[in-house]
Amino acid sequence: MKLREDDDLEFVDLDDEEYDLPEETEEDDDDDELFDEELDERTLRFVHRVLFPSVIGIVAVVVVVAAVFLFRGRGETEDEAVPAAAEFSDSQEEDGMEAVPEKEQEIPDASRQAAEDADAPEGQGAADAAGGETEQEEQDPETETMSTEQGTEVDVSQLLSSEAAAETDEITFGIDVARYQGTIDWAQVAASGVEFAMVRVGYRMDKSREIVADSNARYNMQEAQKNGIKLGAYFFSTAVNEEEAKAEADWTADYISQYQITYPVAFDCEGFERADSAQYGLSASQRTDIAIAFLNRIYERGYTPMFYSSMHEMTGDAKWETSRIEKNYRIWVSQYPSAPYPQTEKSSYQGVHAMWQYTNRGTVAGISQPVDVNIAYFGYEEAASAQSAETPEEASADVEALMPFTAVDEEVTAKDATNLRSIPSQGDESTVLYTLKNGDTAKRTGVSDSGWSRLTYNGQTVYAVSSYLTTDLSAQAPKQENQEGAGSGDGLKTKFSERNEQVTAKIEVNLRRLPSVTNPDAAVAAVLHNGEYATRTGINEEYGWSRVEYNGETLYCISSYLRAGNE
Repeated sequence: MKLREDDDLEFVDLDDEEYDLPEETEEDDDDDELFDEELDERTLRFVHRVLFPSVIGIVAVVVVVAAVFLFRGRGETEDEAVPAAAEFSDSQEEDGMEAVPEKEQEIPDASRQAAEDADAPEGQGAADAAGGETEQEEQDPETETMSTEQGTEVDVSQLLSSEAAAETDEITFGIDVARYQGTIDWAQVAASGVEFAMVRVGYRMDKSREIVADSNARYNMQEAQKNGIKLGAYFFSTAVNEEEAKAEADWTADYISQYQITYPVAFDCEGFERADSAQYGLSASQRTDIAIAFLNRIYERGYTPMFYSSMHEMTGDAKWETSRIEKNYRIWVSQYPSAPYPQTEKSSYQGVHAMWQYTNRGTVAGISQPVDVNIAYFGYEEAASAQSAETPEEASADVEALMPFTAVDEEVTAKDATNLRSIPSQGDESTVLYTLKNGDTAKRTGVSDSGWSRLTYNGQTVYAVSSYLTTDLSAQAPKQENQEGAGSGDGLKTKFSERNEQVTAKIEVNLRRLPSVTNPDAAVAAVLHNGEYATRTGINEEYGWSRVEYNGETLYCISSYLRAGNE
């Protein structure tokens, strides 16, 4: 239901509403006085003796006839269908007249409007709902047809809601996450003040049309819930018809049923204008029908539905018939001001919205990657109960979430010696499980562009730095002389080819005192993150190390984790 600044959102029984007759004007009074003055005695006698009795007789006849017609038409009126929109004349519409038949003034019917919208030609329903937009306005993406009401004034209780938990009108602070945020420390996230998390649970593949679960969805829902963070969810849709949308909604509802989903479940659809998108060529009306099919099914399954899109796609019904969607569903708008909330108090989106994603570059304790940050103009007194009584299985984080691996099947050995780790990271969360030495072999099952290999060793899945490995099983470890960082045992030669270039991390990389990961003296002195720069002064091509200047220190890091500033 669309809310506006000047609306009190009062539901009125129009059958009981009184309509005042037009009041007489002063001009009318003057005419009456003039008329009275011009009457002479003869005229008055005629009126009293002849006209009045005639009028009384005519009125009596009219009353009798009206009573007969009223009695005969009573039963017909009760069964009569409400006139459809087609009964409005074209000439009346073009002239800008209201063109409301008398009976429709007497008996407004909300179901009639729904039928009109369903049967209207493409785009017509949205225009009618928005207050009669013209075709020219619909084609202009700059036309702002939405209410000027801001999110803080949205009465979300009037929109479709699960009512699974009591709502409040407080502003709440949250994030939305997917596997792209890697393994999240949800205890730290909770301690930072995050109140809710919108978790991506799945998506539909463009080509295969397969629905796929986000690889960290269960882990994220599990850990967020454990740490007292209220949960919402979203699905990334590529549905091309309403049936696919309903299937996506059912899949989502089933997937989240074992978790305490308190906040809304959102429909997210992006990239539909790419030529390789399955949705390419769909009209705004068709996409809107798809979205509404998803949202309706989510509501039927007991969750609060929400529609997500960017400001420019929703403004003026530019890419979505937002004027249709906002009638019944909460809107989650993405709009990033130059100064984030609370420096910017509210979104510049002029449409009704209940949640605002104000940045996609948020920094939150416990999350190593940038994250989307949101404010919701509502909250909940407590968490909702899970719809399913079944306890979900314990979920583990997807350690490969941030780095896709290309499948391989080959035997490798260490060039000298290398650590085999529990996850593809050298951070504190990574555990060294084994050390692979030259001559020992492991099966490599995957290679990542980020510089890691996935191996099977002693029946376990482990990870090693790719530059430390070779498929030449006869390769001999280098002699331990002329080493930089003597005694490291890594076979890292001292010779570095000179460089002078700015580099940053592909994701993040440890900067060490020595070019080694096994030498106790090769302590981590700093961590270089993506977007931060160091000066690379040398590179060892054979063993994959770079020498860099960072904060006035000479440090070493693995080259495959770096990219030049101009790449």
